[in-house]
Amino acid sequence: MVGVQITKGPQDWQIIQQEEGFGVFEAEGRFFPPEGASADKLRVYARLVREEDGRSLGFWQMAEQTGADGWKTALRAPAGGPYRLETCLAAEGEPALEWGTRGDMRLHLGVGDLYVIAGQSNSAGYGKDPVYDPPELGVHLYRNCGRWDLAAHPMNESTDTIHPVNREGGNPGASPYLSFGKLLRRELGYPIGLLQTSLGGSPLCWWNPKEDGRLYRNMLEVVRSQGGKVKGVLWYQGCTDTTDQDSPTYLSRFREMVEGFRADMGAEVPFLTVQLSRLLGTWEYDNSRNWAAIREAQRRAALEIPGVSAVPALDGTMSDGIHISAAFCLVLGERLAMAALRNIYGKPGVPAAPELEKAFLADEKTAVFTFRNVQGRMFCYNCLPDITVWDEEGIVPAEGCELEGNTVRMLLSRPAKGRCKAGGGWEQDPKFPLPVDFNTHLPMLAFYEVPLEGSGEALHG
Repeated sequence: MVGVQITKGPQDWQIIQQEEGFGVFEAEGRFFPPEGASADKLRVYARLVREEDGRSLGFWQMAEQTGADGWKTALRAPAGGPYRLETCLAAEGEPALEWGTRGDMRLHLGVGDLYVIAGQSNSAGYGKDPVYDPPELGVHLYRNCGRWDLAAHPMNESTDTIHPVNREGGNPGASPYLSFGKLLRRELGYPIGLLQTSLGGSPLCWWNPKEDGRLYRNMLEVVRSQGGKVKGVLWYQGCTDTTDQDSPTYLSRFREMVEGFRADMGAEVPFLTVQLSRLLGTWEYDNSRNWAAIREAQRRAALEIPGVSAVPALDGTMSDGIHISAAFCLVLGERLAMAALRNIYGKPGVPAAPELEKAFLADEKTAVFTFRNVQGRMFCYNCLPDITVWDEEGIVPAEGCELEGNTVRMLLSRPAKGRCKAGGGWEQDPKFPLPVDFNTHLPMLAFYEVPLEGSGEALHG
């Protein structure tokens, strides 16, 4: 060995979390003088270079010497990249450092924002159909093998994994997060790094530090291995919790996970979440109420827990009976990126999905629903919206509707009796179409068992 060796420092393709527009690359190692040279007269130098044009971010910086043949350094860089970390060995004061003795390099580095990928199969990426979603420089992935790479599908593949706790049973496919990273990188102008921790079929209890917590602990380990700071968490989970036992407590247990992670990170880390998609096919029993309870918990989490956002997924195509298609992964990734731009980065004018604002009975045969986040007008493709009203006798069928601005009026086929509730997009396979904002064509967030103001006595059952 001759020259400079990096024994600890950034990996090729690594993204480090920026703070106030800058990041610091730390590196250390050993040096080996050329034959005949005296070690005590040699010094290690390091610099960062922009790979796109070869311009240095500054002149060579002399590293701190540690022991007879050791060194360490820290190089500050603005948000951006890709950068190249170079080292060389030369006599102290040597003016022509470009001809110093060779040193190790690290390539394709970036300073940007890190996001954790967490949740179950649709987060792990089970889209099996083909779609054009190529890798892009500036969106990089920390893979399960413990190495950084250019991000590409499948992101949760398990080759040489060092985290067997989230090893998939089969080969995954496309996920929403390459699309997410590409849109954010384009809008922000600096790289996005993705930390993969998800696992298909995982229940919330595996992510909750107050329950089993096995995947939570793995997520912490991954984040801490990359500096212990992230910009946000990408969360898509809930199918496994659609049980009589788990769905009623989903919101409180999700809150425990969010609060636990924020406490461990020492920061109010944002969570970007996805409402459950649909479950296709014929089943032995209808589990719609549990699917609806999870979706409602996800809607309420975004309303009640600061820094939590939710985006809809009920209008997407499917790869199979429960997994969203690769094509819809592109759409969903962009929705999550838009939520990040709006709620994390404070970008103005970024649309959000329509969200129920108020539900009431205007009279005994008219249920009125108003929505926030409507840029144009509510639209339902000239069909009856998928909104259900229940009273003390059960479902009150609708015989028509009126849509105006941000308002949907459901015209009921009979007078509603007693205390009434309503749900929209609540079944495990909701009816098409859901109401959308015509300007953005974003569908409303699903809701369930929302009381109708102005209705009468308590509804039983």
